[in-house]
Amino acid sequence: MGPTMRTRSDLQAIARRAMRERGLEPDFSPAVLAEVGALTTAAVARDPAVRDLRDRLWCSIDNDDSRDLDQLSVAEPLAAGQVKILVAVADVDALVRRGSASDGHARTNTTSVYTAGGIFPMLPERLSTDLTSLGEGEERLALVVEMTLGADGTAGASEVYRAVVRNRAKLAYDAVAAWLDGQGPPPPRVAAVPGLDAQLRLQDRVAQSMKASRHQHGALSLETLETHAVFDDEVLIDLRPDEKNRAKELIEDFMIAANGVTARYLARRRSPSLRRVLKTPERWSRIVELARELGEGLPATPDARALERFLAGRRAADPLRFPDLSLSVVKLLGAGEYVLDLPGQTPEGHFGLAVRDYTHSTAPNRRFPDLLTQRLLKAALAGGPAPYTGDELEALARHCTAQEDNAGKVERHLRKSAAALLVQSRLGERFDALVTGASEKGTWVRILNPHVEGKLVRGGERLDIGDRVRVELVATDVERGYIDFARVAGGG
Repeated sequence: MGPTMRTRSDLQAIARRAMRERGLEPDFSPAVLAEVGALTTAAVARDPAVRDLRDRLWCSIDNDDSRDLDQLSVAEPLAAGQVKILVAVADVDALVRRGSASDGHARTNTTSVYTAGGIFPMLPERLSTDLTSLGEGEERLALVVEMTLGADGTAGASEVYRAVVRNRAKLAYDAVAAWLDGQGPPPPRVAAVPGLDAQLRLQDRVAQSMKASRHQHGALSLETLETHAVFDDEVLIDLRPDEKNRAKELIEDFMIAANGVTARYLARRRSPSLRRVLKTPERWSRIVELARELGEGLPATPDARALERFLAGRRAADPLRFPDLSLSVVKLLGAGEYVLDLPGQTPEGHFGLAVRDYTHSTAPNRRFPDLLTQRLLKAALAGGPAPYTGDELEALARHCTAQEDNAGKVERHLRKSAAALLVQSRLGERFDALVTGASEKGTWVRILNPHVEGKLVRGGERLDIGDRVRVELVATDVERGYIDFARVAGGG
């Protein structure tokens, strides 16, 4: 092992420094640890209005190693091809009270931070992976979003209420997807729980219909390549892309629908809310130009349905390069943000999802906006006043947006630190690259093997997002997460 080799603990130290520089706290205070240490049991139902749904075939589907389980789902067939979908979201507020030390830490960071050096959870693991997690076999309080879907995936009646639930099976994306695709056996828990196989196939059928309906309305088919660090013991050996699969899409479709129901429920109850919006893209003209370069046309003004038709066509025509096109479009669409929505206002909506009503509500162990929404929901269900004023929510919306951006920058920093570690021995090698960023601050490019991004320090003039170039690796800095490329002849 050479002197430049870095381990997981080295990357974790870099992550801690990067978090502090961005106003994120990597460690829990003694007050938080004492508060959580005093907890002995999960919250129990004390309100007779809380329904008992423990008999349903609830299951969770998440990453293989996830223990902070925020949601469960179950499907019930109805007449005329309709299906009732229930999504149970962990009642985190039952133990993380507003104004508590744990709430203060969550309010500061606003999100869990997922880095190549490790996970920095928003809430202590005693909560997020145990007492407020919907773990297998555990009875837990939850908020349930109930939705009726037509045979074509269109939404019908919906309801929100509190309930007690029990997770029958903790399942993982990859194993479920392989089974649904006919590429593998049923996961052991699916085989062990009577009726769960048929239950999951019903959920999958409904999710496929929901996805088709969403995309017909202009929801965008985007497929970017995110990576996760792979270690051999403590030594980083690879960065592997996280790819979409059928099980991930199932959960994504259910969560999008549940978030829409939640937003509309709060609006009906005349409650303020934190909406998640993606504004109409300012750089639409560059998206039009990208389409023109591929021999296709888009309207001069932003049009989500037209963009989705273009994306679906490109995915079918060139699936290998579709993630590159997706990345370019994602950069040009801009970032989502949290905004205050007051009763009677017309919400701006989410351009990428092609929906008007959208909030974040399904991951309260991992995101503070979801915990805020949960408190608003519980107040609305009880018929009481909102627990936050409009001014408080407006300030929190700005803070959550800023901290999400800071967390994203830390995560990107660590991906770059890990990438710099992987390529530091390959100085002078040349690669085909895609321009992923272009502004006054500089030009950035991504290579595919290994999957890393860096700055183009020479030859970046007159390049824009989506352009293809040939580059040479000229410098790396693991600590700062710097990977420098120079443009060379033979590409672009």
